[in-house]
Amino acid sequence: MKKFLSIFAVISVILSGGCGKKENQTISGADDLSGKVIGTQIGTTGYKLAKDISGATVEKYKNASEAVKALDEKKIDAVIIDELTAEEIISGYENLKILPEPFSEEEYAIAYKKGNQELGQKLDDAINQLKRDGTITEISKHWIGENPDNKPYQPEDVARNGTLVMATNADFPPYEDEVNGEIVGFDVDMANAICDILGMELKITDMDFSSIITAIGFEEADIGVAGISITPEREEVVDFTQSYALSSQVIIIHN
Repeated sequence: MKKFLSIFAVISVILSGGCGKKENQTISGADDLSGKVIGTQIGTTGYKLAKDISGATVEKYKNASEAVKALDEKKIDAVIIDELTAEEIISGYENLKILPEPFSEEEYAIAYKKGNQELGQKLDDAINQLKRDGTITEISKHWIGENPDNKPYQPEDVARNGTLVMATNADFPPYEDEVNGEIVGFDVDMANAICDILGMELKITDMDFSSIITAIGFEEADIGVAGISITPEREEVVDFTQSYALSSQVIIIHN
């Protein structure tokens, strides 16, 4: 399967290789999901996509891992999640595969409190710098591609003044995941690199994905970084930086 040097994400529909609650072997693309039981992580783009499928029943889960587990146990017919996350989670499931049919596209960006133009400009300037100097590409090599080493970014020794609170959901590898009690991943490394530029300390707060936007609105966090796609509904509540990753929502299969 093709991997991406730049950071590309994919929303995928994962199917059980055996006979699920409904006849999964009849699912060969998005058009076959009508009438099926689909599992998604609540609050995600995949959840919205599933709700828009005519005749489908949508089962909501706290995180992607729970949805995939339910699929493995044949409680549901399909799961809609990000491709890279799908590959990480199903690596231990021999009977699961990902279909290759394209779904749609989106962009990942950093969410911040609506109207905070000063912070938004600082974040955009920092992202531009990380793109120009190749830092984002370098970070992606550690988390995405063939045999990534998952080596975390090492923050620079710079003077720091103030704390940037980042809300995330640490069940979305390779963007963010909890390993040995530490939250690591592409988004974490990028946020640390941004804090190096801003001269701030990074504080990470783990929460349900569906709570991140609300947390920013109530100023419980300064930014949300969790593979968050830009949607009109979210833009009514928060503002977004420029995109730092493209997400091609397709249906992928392992064979």
